[in-house]
Amino acid sequence: GLRVTVLLTSSLMVLGAGLRCVPVSDLEIRKKLIHGGQLLNGLAGPTVMNAAPFLSTTWFSPDERATATAIASLLNYLGSAGAFLVGPLVVPPPNGTAHLVSQSNTQHIKDRIEAVLYAEFGMVSLIFSAALAYFPSRPPFPPSVAAASQRLSYRRSFCRLLSNFRFLMIALAYAIPLGVFSGWSGVLDLILTPIHVSQVDAGWIGFWSIVGGCVVGIAMARFADFIRGMLKFILLLLLSGATLASTWFTLTCLTTVTHLPLTTATLYTSCILLGIFLNSSVPIFFELFVETVYPVPEGISCGVVTFLSNVFMGVLLFFLTFYHTEFSWFNWCLPGSCLLSLLLILCFRESYDRLYLDVVVSV
Repeated sequence: GLRVTVLLTSSLMVLGAGLRCVPVSDLEIRKKLIHGGQLLNGLAGPTVMNAAPFLSTTWFSPDERATATAIASLLNYLGSAGAFLVGPLVVPPPNGTAHLVSQSNTQHIKDRIEAVLYAEFGMVSLIFSAALAYFPSRPPFPPSVAAASQRLSYRRSFCRLLSNFRFLMIALAYAIPLGVFSGWSGVLDLILTPIHVSQVDAGWIGFWSIVGGCVVGIAMARFADFIRGMLKFILLLLLSGATLASTWFTLTCLTTVTHLPLTTATLYTSCILLGIFLNSSVPIFFELFVETVYPVPEGISCGVVTFLSNVFMGVLLFFLTFYHTEFSWFNWCLPGSCLLSLLLILCFRESYDRLYLDVVVSV
């Protein structure tokens, strides 16, 4: 149920954030505590990333599910958007500090980092307290037939997912571009540094791309609720835009070859459009996963694709540890992954098994 899962998740976040705040003078012990805290926080991640479709099915009617999934999943991304701002605005960047060698300035940076860690600990503690006070597992009455229906067991669910070629097709269509984009956006400041873009500007680019993706994603999900059976069409539009925006950004960075104008406006526009198209596709993908493999539980199907996305992101960042002096290959991974995803969606045959059950049984 949702209550036990959310309480477990938020408690892991509280422990993880608390370990990072333990005032230990020994740097080696402090490093181990921080790694342990990050590990606990990572263990809490699957619920935050995968529970949105289960939440929408449990609490909302069929004509509200896509919107609920979009709000629940994309609010998670707003935290990432805030991270793009908190770092540059609260903690002074070492590469832009002229007097970094002074002891007082080093202590100032350390104090600001610790202030961020204490603030995060306070926020997750507040979330845990709120969930402990009130967070029911389900409503008194199920809002739809699908919400009250029996689901497959874990073992049968994994067997069905691995044997479902259509699910594997759209799972790769989701995991490849979103994994590449997550890895790319995580080192966006390093990618933009060679073309003389500051860390603060890179943070604002990441912030507006995520905020725009949240707004457009919720709008697209509302459209999908009004006109059902359009998930594939919406994904085709979003992935086409992502392919064009990523190609524009990559060619803009190759100024010596393409001679395209490299300005702050073009970088902002291309990066923000890319983030809008990819981030807004997340809830649409989630709804399509659930519809395709129903009655597999929503958390399992979305958990599998999130795992695949993290695998692709990890592989990309692994290669980045060896090829970190020049980033043009990293930029080309973006349009390539978006184009591959677009081709997979074009070949995908959509079905709406959960929606069909709700409509037929209700009638």
